Amino acid sequence: MRLSMVLALISSIMPVFAGAAADSESGKMAVTVPKENGLLPFRATEKQLPNGLKVIVIPTGMPNLISLQIPVKTGSRNEIEAGKSGFAHFFEHLMFRGTKEISVDKYGEILARAGVHSGAYTTEDLTNFHMTFFKEDLESMLQVEAQRFQNLWFSENDFKTEAKAILGEYNKNSTHPLRRLLADAHEAAFQKHPYRHMPLGFLQDIEDMPNQYAYSKVFFERWYRPEYTSIVIAGDVNPEKAIALVEKYWGKWQQGKERVTIPVEPTPTGPVYKPVIWSGATLPYVTVSFHAPAFSVENKEHAAIKLLFSMVFGEDSELHERLQQREQKVDELYDFTPSNLDPGLATVVARVKKPEDVIYVRNAILEKMADLAQNPISEKELADAKSKHRYGLIRRLDNTEEIAATLTSYIHYQRSYATFNQFQQLTDELRPSDLQAAAKKYLRDEGMVVTTMSNAALPTGVGQLPGLASFKKTNTASKLNILVQASSLPQINFKLIFNAGSVHDPMGKEGLAALTAAMLASAGSTEYKTDEIRQTLSPLAASFSVQTDKEMTSFTGSVHKDNWETLMRVAMPQLLSPSFREEDFVRLKDAQKTALLVDLKRNNDEELAKEALQSMAFSGSAFAHPVLGTVKGLDSITLDDVRQFWKQAYTQGAIQAGIAGDVNESMLDSLQQALSKLPQGRGFARIAAPVIPRHEGLAVQIIQKDNRSTAISLGFPIQVTRSHPDFAALWLAKTWLGEHRSSMGYLAKRIREVRGLNYGTYAYIEAFPKGMSEFLPIANRARQAQLFEIWIRPTEPENADMALRISLSELDKLIQQGLSKEQFEMVRDYLMKNVFMMMMRQDQQLAYAMDAQWQGTPEFTQMMRTQLSKLRVEDVNAAIKRHLNVENMSIVIVAKDTANLKERLLADRPLPIKYDVAQPKELLEEDRVIGQRKLNIKASSINILPVQQVFAE
Repeated sequence: MRLSMVLALISSIMPVFAGAAADSESGKMAVTVPKENGLLPFRATEKQLPNGLKVIVIPTGMPNLISLQIPVKTGSRNEIEAGKSGFAHFFEHLMFRGTKEISVDKYGEILARAGVHSGAYTTEDLTNFHMTFFKEDLESMLQVEAQRFQNLWFSENDFKTEAKAILGEYNKNSTHPLRRLLADAHEAAFQKHPYRHMPLGFLQDIEDMPNQYAYSKVFFERWYRPEYTSIVIAGDVNPEKAIALVEKYWGKWQQGKERVTIPVEPTPTGPVYKPVIWSGATLPYVTVSFHAPAFSVENKEHAAIKLLFSMVFGEDSELHERLQQREQKVDELYDFTPSNLDPGLATVVARVKKPEDVIYVRNAILEKMADLAQNPISEKELADAKSKHRYGLIRRLDNTEEIAATLTSYIHYQRSYATFNQFQQLTDELRPSDLQAAAKKYLRDEGMVVTTMSNAALPTGVGQLPGLASFKKTNTASKLNILVQASSLPQINFKLIFNAGSVHDPMGKEGLAALTAAMLASAGSTEYKTDEIRQTLSPLAASFSVQTDKEMTSFTGSVHKDNWETLMRVAMPQLLSPSFREEDFVRLKDAQKTALLVDLKRNNDEELAKEALQSMAFSGSAFAHPVLGTVKGLDSITLDDVRQFWKQAYTQGAIQAGIAGDVNESMLDSLQQALSKLPQGRGFARIAAPVIPRHEGLAVQIIQKDNRSTAISLGFPIQVTRSHPDFAALWLAKTWLGEHRSSMGYLAKRIREVRGLNYGTYAYIEAFPKGMSEFLPIANRARQAQLFEIWIRPTEPENADMALRISLSELDKLIQQGLSKEQFEMVRDYLMKNVFMMMMRQDQQLAYAMDAQWQGTPEFTQMMRTQLSKLRVEDVNAAIKRHLNVENMSIVIVAKDTANLKERLLADRPLPIKYDVAQPKELLEEDRVIGQRKLNIKASSINILPVQQVFAE
């Protein structure tokens, strides 16, 4: 889709804005910011329009793509009226409802035709709308975004429908105890300032949102104004032309008339303790927070506290190593120190393994806090922390989208490009005395807030907080063919892939592949212990990590080219000569079991349903159990099992290697030499792809769990992988149904946008774990057998079987009627561009290239664009009929009231949807027809399983 075609589409449904304002009308002339010797040495151009809108344009020198970010200085900080929390986040959603000229469907179609990668997020201080696209579409994107910012329109029915989706998001998040804990910590810490509530808002306010239509207009008129908004344009862009386009489409936007004062929080009078009781199963949590300074590029205090907490409580800290590895009191310890516009909280979070250790862990944190005020950090420790910070930023900022996103997180403070480099320079200038001074000022009893969470009784005295003064200071073979993707980037990424995954777990030892891989990446070597490796790599922002999947395990190394030799010397021996220390084995085995029992089964209904669907669909095969293993399998694994698995799997004949960046011959030679130290042998052979007969009819597994909402996943195995001739056709079909966060997803439109039943519904033809946190598929999970899956995000329990019927009905309609030519062309146009979005980063490009080697296919973008260009709508519809069905599939439902749900499924009559607003007759008739759809599920095909028994053995 060319620019002219997109513009034509927009012009057909909306009037063109007035022309660009003349220079004489501009409040300020465009100013080119001099190139700085900072972490981002770009030359930016800035201009403030007469209406107060700030425009910042940054040519990055990277071709083809542009990232447009529109931060509005409106977050939970701006929700000043009682009973009105959550509206900043609400408008993050409402902004996608369209205008009178551009409906939500038209908006999605415009973005889809332009192949846009878009989204939004809300924090305490801002709401940011972002999109990345090809440079030819800049004008069309500025035009359509200007329309919705200046002319947003939604009916009261739309408002109430979206309110149900917001409640669905709250319900989805309510299964994770940490979200509740942090929310309660803020509520305890703040009395007047809106930081008292988190961006999602208080539950009672969310439940009342359907009644707040009139107030929503007040909130929008107050805060969605040009004086609070910036437009950041980064990438392959001409600053003069970009600013002219902004003036053309945004110049007539009117300033707001109301000026509101944010309440000032009084001086804290702590310490404060707040216990939180969690009804579900969870490991105990303890958080220790202190009131902390606001973000500043002039005052060093915020930069000092942020760096100090990262150093002393982060994953590379001595306390982390002590509590997690040596003493094994916690399985998580980290700092959370956001950079807020107003004074906020600096927090340390610990997840404790045993309730009786909560006081010990809390006191260990407080003891370290007290020590920071008494004893300065050493010059070397501070230099290492600065080095890690600098190299970490450089490593991440390797593509236009990431550069634009990172800049935006700083630009919103003063609406200036310079803020980013100013803050980095301020951080670089910190001295140990600055950190100690900040600790003395802010780490005081008056500003302390401690929270605990548990579902079991905690030790007596947990609420009696000791003062900081009570803590005394303490002392504490054949040459390997390596795939090379050379670039000018100084960050070097390398990957090592082995044919070793969960399909190779011995029976009764499920989880062995993942545990062995964790030992090879996080348990040290015969030369170095884990803390020695961490202390060496941390100042370099270098890493050596691992990912285990069904059929492969991939190790990833990342380091600045200046420090290549250090990474090879210190990190690689973990793989080549692992230590296999007993204490590391116990620690990592415990962590893996916690990930299975707590992170997956207890805290994540959606991933639980998806993982259980995999197990159900591939029952009886090596693909059935999770990569994490089973409880019984993990309990049976010994350290000798790990040693033996390493000897079998990690051999020279089983490896596939690749490297990317500014690579030289010396690096290749050292990598070759290192890998030649692996044992000889072919390793594990690939297992044959399982041939799984489809269920006759619908087979349902209901996982009984005490939760607020109901999560559903349904699907069946398919033999279509990337080497299959129908892969591109099915990829297009699932994109039409709805990939994660896509603006064109049909299922999400019918279930979320029209009916407000949940937070989203998506389809996949490849495994997509971590779907809530990842927007794009994660590479190096290649499999010989895949699953067609529909993921229905949690809905209200009474609507669960109706959401299921809607999904089946829409899938059936697709199979029977196919895509229209217009639908087909829209999705194909989107995918022809979107395929590049999947590989924006250097490490993604390398990972996809290695997947192509493993699967024996051409490079992914080339393969997909070639196949898509040859596709006809008839080809896609034929592939849909060949591979998809609605009659025979597995369904997993995570629900509380399982008996009632089973009764409704067997009775084949769902509860009708109860809408809060009047709905069109056409929709009600559609509901009636869908409600009459017979599922024909047999009683013998429904299995109810308590969550405790899932993945038990």
